Amino acid sequence: MSRGADAETRAAAHLQRQGLTLVTRNWRCRHGEIDLILRDGATLVFVEVRARSRADYGGAAESITAAKRGRLQRAAEAYLAQARHGGPCRFDAVLIEGERLAWLRNAFDAQA
Repeated sequence: MSRGADAETRAAAHLQRQGLTLVTRNWRCRHGEIDLILRDGATLVFVEVRARSRADYGGAAESITAAKRGRLQRAAEAYLAQARHGGPCRFDAVLIEGERLAWLRNAFDAQA
């Protein structure tokens, strides 16, 4: 299993232990990929998983650039159109640095 797949598995397991329900992993469209999509009650949660073995060149949070956020937003819009989900949604991030895992709810907002 690749490091990225291992990080996504760890993130999904952590979020499920917190009560979220996994909808799908690695959803792809022409705009990009969403690592994890889960439900938190009625809220659909799009999760970006970032793993770094070390923070020498910036931590996991810094690697979610404005361009990456834009691709995630466009991919989420495509998913929502396909799924016909009209309820609330949010963007979370799971940051893994070494053995440390941090879950950031509402990590960023969709930009208009």
